[in-house]
Amino acid sequence: MPSPALPPAPTLAAWGRLPKPGSELVSEDLARATLGANLSRGLGRSYGDSSLPAAASDRVIGTRRANRVLGFDAATGVLRAEAGLSLAEVNRLFMPRGFFTPVTPGTKFVTLGGMVSSDVHGKNHHVEGCFGQHVRSMKMRLADGSLVETSPTAEPELFWATVGGMGLLGHVLEVEFTLKRIPSPWILMESERVGGIDEFLVALNTAAPQWPMTVGWIDCLNGGKKLGRGVLMAGRWAEPHEAPAELPPVPGALAVPFDFPNLALNKYTASVFNIAYYWKQIAKRVTKVLSPEPFFYPLDAVLEWNRVYGSRGFTQYQCVIPRAAGAPAVREFMVRLTKFGAASPLCVIKDCGPEGQGILSFPLEGTSIAVDMAVSPEIQRVVNELNAFVIETGGRIYLTKDAFTTPADFRRMEPRLPRFEAAREKYDPKRALRSAQSVRILGDRAS
Repeated sequence: MPSPALPPAPTLAAWGRLPKPGSELVSEDLARATLGANLSRGLGRSYGDSSLPAAASDRVIGTRRANRVLGFDAATGVLRAEAGLSLAEVNRLFMPRGFFTPVTPGTKFVTLGGMVSSDVHGKNHHVEGCFGQHVRSMKMRLADGSLVETSPTAEPELFWATVGGMGLLGHVLEVEFTLKRIPSPWILMESERVGGIDEFLVALNTAAPQWPMTVGWIDCLNGGKKLGRGVLMAGRWAEPHEAPAELPPVPGALAVPFDFPNLALNKYTASVFNIAYYWKQIAKRVTKVLSPEPFFYPLDAVLEWNRVYGSRGFTQYQCVIPRAAGAPAVREFMVRLTKFGAASPLCVIKDCGPEGQGILSFPLEGTSIAVDMAVSPEIQRVVNELNAFVIETGGRIYLTKDAFTTPADFRRMEPRLPRFEAAREKYDPKRALRSAQSVRILGDRAS
């Protein structure tokens, strides 16, 4: 008799759907569960391999059940909560009370611990910086088993290495940060069709001093005069007299029910989408009041939208081109990206303000471009060539989105890396805390 087939080994995957052998223990008691663990993981919305284990045997702790609010001061907006509390839940609880997170990424399906580890930024980076700038303190479990309360004044080296440190300095157990008061739970938005990348950069520069939140969708498939055409969206919180008296409706959500065929999203279908999106707004400029959901989190309206890329998976390439490199560098990046033909319809451009204090935080003053790309046999070459140009300009990539940058390229683009490595040497000399990403770009052992 033939031996029965063994069940498939368990795997974990992030949002890019590139699996790694391993499993996670989801616990509501992080202080106990993280003792001796190698990695903490929230909702798995990082695109690359930062939330994936270095080895199948690594202890990975899922934090999403550790989601209690521990304290809130309505006079100051200071909130303390467990690291597994999601941004969606923060918004649900506090937006009706007149508060909102000071910084939000493009999805609400992230945990507070993940927001710290990625030092997330949003449409208001040129005004509010990254999330870490608003964090007052954190409770952490370190690699040696000790529990530490860290802040910008207590163990500041540990604090700023953890902010944007991709979970490699310790397990974040609790986060205390300051919510912002908002005048209403509605957004006043102005959207404008923009004909090309040069015009877009001028429009972003013009909008930045007038609007606290700016972002643009751009076409990464067309060249020539249509290179970088798109829609610029600028917004602010609406004043009470500008907005409806009632709360925004609770959004429903559709879900992609199955994996699309790998070839369903190609340059032809993407091109059709881009044309439709660019012309969906007939007037060149429109001003309206809308719910925060479609403004901040347009893709959250479709659950499991990553299945559109099929079983092959995808990555997001996000870089920042420094302001000092000038508009020609941004244009040249767009030219090269368009020539590769690897981009999807999801391409976003944003202004970034000054560099923050997180040792490995992503933004620096300049222009950020983020583009989703399906994984293909050519993807490594595409990433390598884009990285070569970004390094030449003095820019860098966002580790939360990355799955393909080589260790040599990362070291070339990141002059702050020795300082980060010194902090790891101090707090985790044996490199007990690790991930698939830290093996790939930092040389951590894989077993």
